[in-house]
Amino acid sequence: MTLFGMFFGAGNLIFPVHLGQLAGNNYLMATIGFIITAVSIPILAVAAIGITHSNGLMALSSKVSKKFAYFFTCLLYLTIGPLFAIPRCATTSYTIGIAPFFNEDKALYLLIFSLIFFALVLYFSLKPSGITIWIGKIINPIFLIFLFILIIFALKDNNASLSTVQPIDTYMGNSLFNGFIEGYGTMDAIAGLAFGIVVINIIKQMGIKEDKDVASEVIKSGVITGLLMAFIYILTIIIGAKSRNMFDISANGGIALAQIANYYLKSFGSIVLCITITFACLKTSIGLVTSCAETFEGLFKGFSYKTWAIIFTLFSFIISNFGLNSIITYSIPVLMFIYPIAITLTLLALFSKKFKDAKEVYLCTISFTIFAAIFDLIKALPFDLIQKLNLQIFIDLATTYFPFYNLGLGFVAPSIIGLCLGLYLRKRRLI
Repeated sequence: MTLFGMFFGAGNLIFPVHLGQLAGNNYLMATIGFIITAVSIPILAVAAIGITHSNGLMALSSKVSKKFAYFFTCLLYLTIGPLFAIPRCATTSYTIGIAPFFNEDKALYLLIFSLIFFALVLYFSLKPSGITIWIGKIINPIFLIFLFILIIFALKDNNASLSTVQPIDTYMGNSLFNGFIEGYGTMDAIAGLAFGIVVINIIKQMGIKEDKDVASEVIKSGVITGLLMAFIYILTIIIGAKSRNMFDISANGGIALAQIANYYLKSFGSIVLCITITFACLKTSIGLVTSCAETFEGLFKGFSYKTWAIIFTLFSFIISNFGLNSIITYSIPVLMFIYPIAITLTLLALFSKKFKDAKEVYLCTISFTIFAAIFDLIKALPFDLIQKLNLQIFIDLATTYFPFYNLGLGFVAPSIIGLCLGLYLRKRRLI
């Protein structure tokens, strides 16, 4: 339940609802794609930390090289931490749950709300030993109660049919791959690599010390978390698709969620949504600050856990006041770069026994993946920036030579080539 609580934040509500609106009656294939990146890969990432007996992401990524380990660990934690994910939690909860109650001076109310929000985050983050109690036993149940109130009311509506809802053009034939990419927005695959150390530390605090037993408990917690997340995703995607009977496609899932809550629960709906979103964001932010602070305390000596927790919380507070749109806009290119690397590293770790943890395999595969991921990053940049920097030539090049690039999977073929090269070099070394 602690692992579920850290994973499941506001983005995990917003993206599946919006996906349902886009996919319409093609929601089934879109759901499968979404669950791969938003459930399966994140849980495999947590399992990879446990199975390889790694003491966090730094140890796992050091199998590639020490320099890569520092680069990737810092980039990943800053992405799911103070640069994007933590500020997005605060801004999302305000935009959806609080802002509708006010018509003027929304910037001032955002400042006040984010100040209170991050004061609570810091308070709980400074007590990491109690994270299981706060997230697993208190905040999770409150969050789930209010979420299921909304879901039950929406599912009971027999007048909203799924079969009549037509998908948008891009979801007519590629709903599986579009759902796959939509799952990137949850940031859970990269969060899985980050949360591994928190879960391992909690398990060890419970008296389980042997590496084999720790790995077993990590996998068990991952399976339970994955099943619960998948169940909620399926329900929220369905209510998102059904909402098209009453509303046009919204600009984002936050707006859709607000419309659904107000439609089924009337004035009470706004209150339910406010509480649901705020608790979802709060518990995720606590988990993220805890993970980031513990990791940076280990990476850079001289600063305590408390100092890092304060730094990350303060920086997140500042970034959150730039607004939700700005945070989402600049996070997408970074996610398109970091996700292929995270997926590839996770799969390598899971099958590491097959090639005896050979550094050649790790280094070659990740190097080719990074090269391909750069092109994904370029494609995700704002259009005006692409034109200004004359980057279209790189997009055309990748479209021509990288299979599946237009589907958002341009890294797959280069990663396989890197894997084959690494296995060949390993074989040459053993001869």
